[in-house]
Amino acid sequence: MRAIVVRSFGATPELTDMPVPELGAGIVRVQLEAAGVNPFDQRMATGFLDGKMPHDFPMILGVDGAGIVSSIGPGVSRFAVGDRVVGKFLTPPAGHGSFAEYAALPESGALTRIPDAVPSGAAAALPTAGVTAQDMVDATKIEPGQTVLVVGATGGVGSFLVQLANMAGAHVIATARGDAADQMTRLGAAETVDYTRGPVVGQVAAAHPGGIDVLFDVVSTPEAFAELTTLVRGGGTVYSTVWSADEAALRDRGIKGGNIESSGGARELSRLLQRVAEGDVVVPIAATVPLADAASVIGAAGARGKTVLTI
Repeated sequence: MRAIVVRSFGATPELTDMPVPELGAGIVRVQLEAAGVNPFDQRMATGFLDGKMPHDFPMILGVDGAGIVSSIGPGVSRFAVGDRVVGKFLTPPAGHGSFAEYAALPESGALTRIPDAVPSGAAAALPTAGVTAQDMVDATKIEPGQTVLVVGATGGVGSFLVQLANMAGAHVIATARGDAADQMTRLGAAETVDYTRGPVVGQVAAAHPGGIDVLFDVVSTPEAFAELTTLVRGGGTVYSTVWSADEAALRDRGIKGGNIESSGGARELSRLLQRVAEGDVVVPIAATVPLADAASVIGAAGARGKTVLTI
């Protein structure tokens, strides 16, 4: 089968032939139709999980994938051949990911059926970014009328955060370039702050002198994140997905939250898929590229929404 691999940490991703994954007890093999691209794919390729999880090389990249169950191993009862499924294809040892024509997962893993109303490409864009956003909103317990600032709102996680925070009844402020303001409004933002026109902290403080209730930040450095937290009222909540939060300093100020890593699995993914199927959540796909061109989009910056590989 064709797959996108790196042969060592830091190597350039390449298209090559790899063996079709073997079946074992409790294993579901999926013929993939689409795979979602995430910033994590680049981090994984450069060794982020080195020392945290065993790896196999050549390492097939990709976490998010959607397709058709092509075969099942002994003991599998949750899935049948022909089921449309989507999941997170990251289990030890790493290196058997979704940037391939086939991938396999234990049936107990983060794998769930796709509702008929959801295309495979949209489903493949959901597992990492969508579930991360859902985890953040769930953990925050947003109350109607609260003010939520989303920094990095045009990317995958950010675009889902805007929608889910709006659905929870929040007044959402999104950071984005000015030409993306209409997109942010369609996703549910009440305001858009153009970060190219001056510091975000100053613009938000001028518009909201009493402060904000929640800060979701998916892009900022620790220094920039610390400055943004000055906007948050005591008792408020902040979350960083890129490990920029000084949690001890936040506690000293009476602020909840900190650094967050998604732990959502099949149940959370299924709930989000249902929201998409019902039309409550839009999957903003910015680009669709063939598997062979994956190297050109892995680690690319500045995406407005999700990038999806077609397989």
